[in-house]
Amino acid sequence: MTLQSADSVTYDAILAAQQRIRGGVQQTSCVFSPALSARLGAKVWCKLEYQQVTGSFKERGARNALLLLDEPARRRGVVAASAGNHALALAYHGRDLAIPITVCMPKWAPLIKQERCRSFGANVILAGDNIAEARIRADEFVARDSMTYINGFDDAAIIAGAGTTGIEIVNQVPDLDAIVCPIGGGGLIAGIAVAVRELAPRVEIIGVEPERAASWSAAIAAGKPVMTKIEPTLADGLAVPQVGERAFAIARSLISQVVRVGEDDIALAIVRILEEERGVVEGGGAAPLAALIANQLPHLAGKKIVLVLGGGNIDPSTLSRVIEHGLAVDGRVVQFSAMIGDRPGGLAHLATLIAQSGASVKQIMHDRTFAGADVSRVQVVCQIEVRGRAHADELYALLSSHGISILSRTAESPTKGN
Repeated sequence: MTLQSADSVTYDAILAAQQRIRGGVQQTSCVFSPALSARLGAKVWCKLEYQQVTGSFKERGARNALLLLDEPARRRGVVAASAGNHALALAYHGRDLAIPITVCMPKWAPLIKQERCRSFGANVILAGDNIAEARIRADEFVARDSMTYINGFDDAAIIAGAGTTGIEIVNQVPDLDAIVCPIGGGGLIAGIAVAVRELAPRVEIIGVEPERAASWSAAIAAGKPVMTKIEPTLADGLAVPQVGERAFAIARSLISQVVRVGEDDIALAIVRILEEERGVVEGGGAAPLAALIANQLPHLAGKKIVLVLGGGNIDPSTLSRVIEHGLAVDGRVVQFSAMIGDRPGGLAHLATLIAQSGASVKQIMHDRTFAGADVSRVQVVCQIEVRGRAHADELYALLSSHGISILSRTAESPTKGN
């Protein structure tokens, strides 16, 4: 069976969910960020949903849905298809409530999410290359074992639970102007929209989705949820090929706009949150900040806004790569090739000039094979840490003034002021 509590979601249902999950799910902080506010030219608060026990807002809907099951359904157990966060939430609260949980995850689901689900006692099945294919496998459990399928973004109980986030935001940040929220399947923004329209109807509700998984934009264009081709994205938790029908029906008339963000901006947003807020978020969690970094929402300048940082489950190996890429996007790690004399002291001279400029060498590689016919010279490829693009230009000018020819430099992203 599939859990279906109602055709739509009311504010009363969200209030009931808030009472139901109280004590089992954290009320997360919503903190003012002086650093992000200064960078973005707005008054920025961050709703820290990544600080839930399992690292995402998904716990709210999962616990609400599990508590609504009758006793026979609890004994048969629950199954879901999820890229990770919904699976984690069900696994954790299923263990707490003694409800057996089976999760079908796409084969590319982050390893950290797979292992944590197992650590909570869930039966983890890897199936398919996306959520839709994982869902096919989950439906087999429903048909064979009469398990209850809980959709991670479209069941009414899930949306109502997610909507408790909106109640908390309005109570924590009075007189705010806008809430910027990630969109995957649409359950979070739908729940928040219902709650906020009841409590603070003038507040803008803005959705953000990755360019590589723009299923909400596709639904808007078609007038209904449609299957959408998705590509690999840092925002893997938002990579849903079709938004929920219920979520779309609820939210489309309640939200102000939806914008799309690219991978560079998502990577830079992860770095900004790490540096400025001392927080570790996944790509989907960083999407709201990415929209501001990309200057997608210029009308919010000077306004009081809340960024919903929805999840923090990112593989450590992925995080390290994202940090390196984010620093490159930010112009703080640069790579260039240059010609130097292939004699004792040539490399030392280059290193001395780099140090003199205040930059730091991350890596240098000699290339004699393709350096040309002049055997007295050698090509080097240098990866250097600098303060920013202006500092990199100072370094290039210093090297040129000492007779070192810069052959090429890495293509830079458009200058980002945020």
